[in-house]
Amino acid sequence: MPHLRPGGLVPARRDKRPLPRIPVPVARAVVDCAVYIDGVRRPGRVSYREALQEVRSTGEGFVWLGLHSPDDEQMQGVGEVFGLHELVVEDAVSAHQRPKLEVYDETQFLVLRTVKYVEHESMEKASEVVETGEIMVFTGADFVITVRHGDHTHLSGVRRRLEARPERLALGPTAVLHAIADLVVDSYLAVTDDMETDIVAIEEAVFGAQRWLNIDPVYLLKREVLELRRAVTPLTGPLARLTAQNPLVPKEIRRHFRDVADHLTTVIDRVVEYDEVLTSLLGAAAAKVGIQQNSDMRKISAWVAIGAVPTMVAGLYGMNFDILPGMHDRQGFVIVCLVLLIACTSLAVVFRRHHWL
Repeated sequence: MPHLRPGGLVPARRDKRPLPRIPVPVARAVVDCAVYIDGVRRPGRVSYREALQEVRSTGEGFVWLGLHSPDDEQMQGVGEVFGLHELVVEDAVSAHQRPKLEVYDETQFLVLRTVKYVEHESMEKASEVVETGEIMVFTGADFVITVRHGDHTHLSGVRRRLEARPERLALGPTAVLHAIADLVVDSYLAVTDDMETDIVAIEEAVFGAQRWLNIDPVYLLKREVLELRRAVTPLTGPLARLTAQNPLVPKEIRRHFRDVADHLTTVIDRVVEYDEVLTSLLGAAAAKVGIQQNSDMRKISAWVAIGAVPTMVAGLYGMNFDILPGMHDRQGFVIVCLVLLIACTSLAVVFRRHHWL
């Protein structure tokens, strides 16, 4: 049945099949692409196809292609041009990969988890302490491809620093691989420094003199430390393979990777220490909360015991028995009230002396 539209009747679309998906050009995902010969960037902007064709036709230099969150079709197009294995192409699209190093013929595929410290006013108001992302690096004989997932995984600073040191870039694509790994591990050190401030604040809260304790920030920071641990610890294996007798990594670059591995060891030691400290703080915080609850129960019990005395007496006199003293005497009411006041006051003094009130 036709539908009424502004301007007249328009026949309704009877075909309910989904419209075909329009592919997004690879250029949308390209952050930067350049050719480097003897460590010097060639001027001008070129596509990755033209850049790779130029390098392989001349046999000099290498291509550095940077991508940000490519989709399946975009990454498949890049993989076909550079001859990447279909398995690593699939891994490059799907985020949340564990840090790993895979080798396919002469192509190395390194996955790095990036972390960023989320600034917050206090742990009580924080909902997240560590934000994670991913950087994936493909290195071949004449190319390096970086794939970033996340908003904080910027590599423009790495490219600028390396372009300022052409002697390092002249070592080839593995020099870029080392620079990225070094940047990521240095960010781990910076995050652990910031997290130490939060741990100190939680220690002061747990062992402080304040009566009430909110245990939620301890659980939050414990969760964030575990997330940091999952991002950092698996990188030990890939760095060990890069520092070993790897024919795809020049000897000079392997030496620099050893320094990155040393920094990673420092980070892992800190994360393990933070995990142990927070485990102890969780136990101490749980004990303190238990003590608070016991103290509250003692206070409630003390007030219930004090209130039970007048309740019992009022219940007896409420039965209207003539045998109870003072039932027919005006002074009897005053005497009973004084006795109740003395009894309740005495109980309050006893409970306070035993720190129940």
